[in-house]
Amino acid sequence: MTDVNCAACRIVAGTDRPPGGIVHREEGLALHALAGPSPLRGWLVLTSEVHVRAWPDLPARTLGALGPLAARVMRAQRESLGAEHVYAFAIGDVVQHFHLHLVPRYRETPDRLRGRGAFEAVADDMLPSEVLEEASRVVAVAVAAGRADEGFTRRR
Repeated sequence: MTDVNCAACRIVAGTDRPPGGIVHREEGLALHALAGPSPLRGWLVLTSEVHVRAWPDLPARTLGALGPLAARVMRAQRESLGAEHVYAFAIGDVVQHFHLHLVPRYRETPDRLRGRGAFEAVADDMLPSEVLEEASRVVAVAVAAGRADEGFTRRR
């Protein structure tokens, strides 16, 4: 079930490609970088492969996989990218298709980009696409391996 007018459906189907593309699929969920510019390396999104509006609308098998997979991704972001913390946001006001933002915070992350502030970044905050793609790749390797032991040069 997809909706061609839905940005998340297009990402899951491969029509639209965020930096690094889909880096992991598991139990009805697709993991990808934020679609568009990002001020933080390793900002990833878990998106349902079916077009559903919100968390309670997910199929049972996807619901069962969501927590463990999100925890594995967050652990990978901390261990392989050096994030101090990872925020989880499921807002759904703009894209009305279930997606969970997994937003890393680093020691050097400015206060104004911490927490919900990450969504308020300006053009000068945005990182080059190559940095975002490399971070996605590193986390994907760690997630697929079930551990987060891949190293990554620490940058903002």
